[in-house]
Amino acid sequence: MDEKYTISVIMGIYNCADTLDESIESLLAQTYDKWVLIMCDDGSKDNTYGVAKKYADKDPERFILLKNEKNMGLNYTLNKCLAAAKTKYIARQDGDDVSLPERFEKEIEILENNPDIAIVSTGMLYFDANGDWGSYRPNENPTKKSFIHGTPFCHAPCMVRREAYNAVGGYTEAERLLRNEDYHLWIKMYKNGYRGVNIPDAYYKMRDDNNAYNRRKYKYRINEAYVKFLAFKELKLPFYTIVFVVKPLIVGLLPKPIYKLLHKKKLNAK
Repeated sequence: MDEKYTISVIMGIYNCADTLDESIESLLAQTYDKWVLIMCDDGSKDNTYGVAKKYADKDPERFILLKNEKNMGLNYTLNKCLAAAKTKYIARQDGDDVSLPERFEKEIEILENNPDIAIVSTGMLYFDANGDWGSYRPNENPTKKSFIHGTPFCHAPCMVRREAYNAVGGYTEAERLLRNEDYHLWIKMYKNGYRGVNIPDAYYKMRDDNNAYNRRKYKYRINEAYVKFLAFKELKLPFYTIVFVVKPLIVGLLPKPIYKLLHKKKLNAK
């Protein structure tokens, strides 16, 4: 695998049978094609595993399919994918999202030409059943101070050197990190001296619809506040930044209609 392929795409799949085909087909449309896809079904209750198996049966070298006997969470599931990855670079994608054709080409160009960079991610477009409705343009050069405002890298469009994953032991498997496992991952990497950049242009489309809103539970806001505190502590950020730790708790108390309005307004303004 190491010689023929350069990128392992790790994908935890869960109840995404209706969108998985579109997601995988976007990978097959990449202008850079030296990749393998490692999928792990996390105890889906629909036909997600069957959709993934269709690709694995057709091309078992390019499509590797794993399975959890029960739902274990994304951090555990991605670590299982990581254990099967042998390539130089690790990319992410979710089973309900879409990569635009030049994504891998743009990301790998940065990693190949900048040995001091371990993480690269991109801007994103947001879409639902009615089409694209918003966009996000990230900070190109996140510093340690960037972490107090939230995760500095979009997780799903990222590509990372495998050595950086190995150096920090992959994703930390803890209940209080669920839905924030990427945020914590970047903290560990920056603490260990790794750095990253963002491509401001959007090369990834994230599905953000009513199902996505329904997954934003308050317990995950508590988790986010906890990870913000870890960023403050582990990265030795200025004392005044600790006030940002409570922001997720406040945002989580907003009524759903108000949150949705502010969320869409923010992303439409990008």
